[in-house]
Amino acid sequence: MSVPPDETLAPGAALAASRRRLVVEAAGIVVSAMGFGFVYGLAARNAGFSPVEAMAMSALAFGGAAQFAAVGYVAGGLAWPGVILLTALLNARHLLYSAAIAPWLRDRPLAERAVMAHLLTDEGFALSMAHFRRLGRADAWGYWVAGIGATFIPWNLATMAGVLVGGSIPEPNRFGIDVIFPAAMVGLAVGLISGRREIVAAIVGAGVGVAVALIAGPAIGIIAGGLIGPAIGLAVPAALGDERAPLGTGASAGRYAMPGAHLDDEPRDGGPR
Repeated sequence: MSVPPDETLAPGAALAASRRRLVVEAAGIVVSAMGFGFVYGLAARNAGFSPVEAMAMSALAFGGAAQFAAVGYVAGGLAWPGVILLTALLNARHLLYSAAIAPWLRDRPLAERAVMAHLLTDEGFALSMAHFRRLGRADAWGYWVAGIGATFIPWNLATMAGVLVGGSIPEPNRFGIDVIFPAAMVGLAVGLISGRREIVAAIVGAGVGVAVALIAGPAIGIIAGGLIGPAIGLAVPAALGDERAPLGTGASAGRYAMPGAHLDDEPRDGGPR
């Protein structure tokens, strides 16, 4: 069910209160973005990326998990078509984010929405949606705070710091920097596990990836694990998936929809839905 705005506050006061809360919530995301951005910069330099290449990826691609994955694929010798395919699959969840947030921003100019789309991340989506739903309407200022202030600027500044520090270390393996990428990816993967399907996908993908890598090489192992793991995870029956809000249900619509746009729990006029 959608959450109505706080009717006990005047519109201006409600907007100010929600914006203050957004800034507080964004502060925690800033710390996370800087930490992971710094680690990405170190990992990119260790994988052989030049400072310009590492910084360009953060500015132009701007997708934390996809950037980490791309660095690992390149370090593993994977050809560029495979890098594009696997990072595209990893970022496919942004299609769902876009579909959920588009109705809130349909009145914004096309050029502005294009920039907003570039800045759309997991964290920016979560912050913006929470802010919009508190107000019961969109607030472009809040989206920019979430997309630029909380994520884009901290991530890119931290990337630069990581690149500079990584480039000044003559033998990074001596300090264990070579394990940064796998450790970071494990942390990201754990954060994405929210049900039994994800657990199955992670276990199968890791097992298949390691087994195939030992037989046919790291590049083939990455592709095999990245494709087979999720496929097996999707094969887990929905009844066993332990999902609280499956896509396409009223619970999912109520979580992300605009107020008043969610599906009714009961069909109207006795007809089918």
